[in-house]
Amino acid sequence: MKNLLYIGNKLSGKGLNATTVETLGLALEGEGFGVFYASAKRNLLFRLFDMCWSVVRHRKQVSMVLIDTYSTSAFWYAFFVSQLCRLLRLTYIPILHGGNLPGRLDKNPYLSKLIFKNAYRNVAPSEYLQSVFVKFGFTNVCHIPNSIEISNYKFLERDFNSPKLLWVRAFSEIYNPKMAVDVFQSIKKKYPDAELCMVGPDKDGSLISTRSYAESLDLIVTFTGRLSKQEWVSLSEDFNIFINTTHFDNTPVSIMEAMALGLPVISTNVGGIPFLLESKETALLVQDNDAYAMEQAIELLMQDSSVRIIASNARKKAELWDWKVVKNQWIEILS
Repeated sequence: MKNLLYIGNKLSGKGLNATTVETLGLALEGEGFGVFYASAKRNLLFRLFDMCWSVVRHRKQVSMVLIDTYSTSAFWYAFFVSQLCRLLRLTYIPILHGGNLPGRLDKNPYLSKLIFKNAYRNVAPSEYLQSVFVKFGFTNVCHIPNSIEISNYKFLERDFNSPKLLWVRAFSEIYNPKMAVDVFQSIKKKYPDAELCMVGPDKDGSLISTRSYAESLDLIVTFTGRLSKQEWVSLSEDFNIFINTTHFDNTPVSIMEAMALGLPVISTNVGGIPFLLESKETALLVQDNDAYAMEQAIELLMQDSSVRIIASNARKKAELWDWKVVKNQWIEILS
């Protein structure tokens, strides 16, 4: 098998959630690929330097460079690393994660062309980003979904005596965590025993501001901070509804995992979400920042048992993302 260099934010050891560089990288190692990684540096400039130095250092050992590509500040990692790969004549593949990459394509067309036109392939984990890239004229794009190990996710039938809401995401303004608190405030007026648990590390101070916001409304919300995958999956057994409140999104793995666990999903209908979830079939979808509509969707789940079929439908869809299914697409493109 070939050797690969995987460029991404490998920061789970620094208190942040594991990203694809750690999950996909390990899965590829399991298929026989040799994988080098960069970077685990917390400092942004040190991380960029480490990424670029890794390209230079491993240029004769690897046949391909995988680059996790985001839409905000981490976009610049992809830009500089991809151009260094071009200079060194290394084949590279951007893996498109940023929920607001369409905005980046529109705002920086020249820089985007330098990265994506010169790539061997652009891999879109969502059909949404694939369609956007095609629209912008990038024909070298293919869709390979994020994967999960379905055997790690036990499907549970849940009781609906009272809403027990679970939110799992990094705390960042683009993920709109305060909307979850607004939803909780509304639903608690009708269900006094309702609960809200919010799981995830802080990225931009939103964890502190969200906790303060909940306290200002005299609400008791559980904030766990970052949990390992095993920890939050175990925690999920005590909850019956998964809510996703983001302003921008692509294909969040936490939603995929919730679907596999049998948690009915209620999400804002943004970015790649309508490509991932079908409203009233595998989830209930509401408009961006519409706390009232999300509260109404929760009440519908509580009152109408027939709506809860979305949970079993979602589990069936999640089984299509098992690594045993998805790995063949990666092996083909990398070989």
